[in-house]
Amino acid sequence: MIKTFALFALTAVAEIVGCYLPYLWLKQGKSALLLIPAAASLALFAWLLSLHPTAAGRVYAAYGGVYIGTAIIWLWLVDGIRPTAWDLVGSAVAVVGMAIIMLAPRTSPL
Repeated sequence: MIKTFALFALTAVAEIVGCYLPYLWLKQGKSALLLIPAAASLALFAWLLSLHPTAAGRVYAAYGGVYIGTAIIWLWLVDGIRPTAWDLVGSAVAVVGMAIIMLAPRTSPL
């Protein structure tokens, strides 16, 4: 579970960086050259998603929970905005949802 969670967290960081760099260009007037590492980061994100050993739909659903938690950490560490209690509770609910999806027992179809 720790390995899966770490892979999800790394995937989330790649996606956030890939979206944050164009945001800096569009909203804060930073260099358009930021689009180059943004594209590389989004390519890394897609590749990392492919490393998960379960069905793609399940991976995407579970990944969403980790993404939410990672985005809240990003809010705090990069944007400098301290998360509210509601941010933390919502993130915890999303991570619990991810754990339910990923750790549920699987039975083979008859």
